[in-house]
Amino acid sequence: MSLTLRPGPLAGSPGADVNYAIDGPKHKLFMHGFPRRVRARFAGETVLDTERGMLLHETGLLPVLYVPEEDVRTDLLEKTDRSTHCPFKGDAAYWTIRVGDRAAENAVWAYPEPKAESSWLRGYLAFYWDPMDAWYDEDEEIHGHLRDPFHRVDARASSRHVRILLDGKVIAETERPKVLSETGLPNRFYIPAEDVRRELLTRSDKQTVCPYKGQATYWSLEGAENAAWSYEDPLENASKVRGHFSFDHDALTIETEPPPTTA
Repeated sequence: MSLTLRPGPLAGSPGADVNYAIDGPKHKLFMHGFPRRVRARFAGETVLDTERGMLLHETGLLPVLYVPEEDVRTDLLEKTDRSTHCPFKGDAAYWTIRVGDRAAENAVWAYPEPKAESSWLRGYLAFYWDPMDAWYDEDEEIHGHLRDPFHRVDARASSRHVRILLDGKVIAETERPKVLSETGLPNRFYIPAEDVRRELLTRSDKQTVCPYKGQATYWSLEGAENAAWSYEDPLENASKVRGHFSFDHDALTIETEPPPTTA
């Protein structure tokens, strides 16, 4: 993500404060090895198992895992009539995964005859994430997508004064937030639960999954649906925000002041 979205060097319009120019097309491709074993399971079968996976970074897109054909259960694949064209990679062919009475239509694609400038795609297959039942990075099940090794999440203790207001009413106030920085995203303030007026929050049905932080639970305020979220069991890089709430909604006012200076 950090490579292909602003201000990354492979973004379509990267940041201007550089002392270099990349000699190449505006739409860029960069492929490199993923460092660990990756597996995907469907209908009780392991359909790919590789230690030779490659991540393809492409301008404006999240990286995609490509797997050598030899590391895929090709006996479970059925070629389909679907075809798409990419002006940067060539014509893609598609396969359906079939195991017993279950099928994932057009869940796998490849470039059998890639364009000359992306010839290194030959012999590799890629899988859509959601049709698979489970993905594993080594022996840990992962959700959302593989973690990009160029993407970071850092949480730091802070003494900034942070207030969250709705229609002038204080919803949360703290001088001990955590500041969470994530590649390509604005900083988020996470407020300890003790400093949040929990009685004003109603747990909602919405949940999201972040491959870097974990599963988020959402909370609503009167007049501001899904205005807050929390990570009840965060992944290791976000472990410091366990038991904290973050807020973002057009109806909210978020005030921050720097910590007092010390002599």
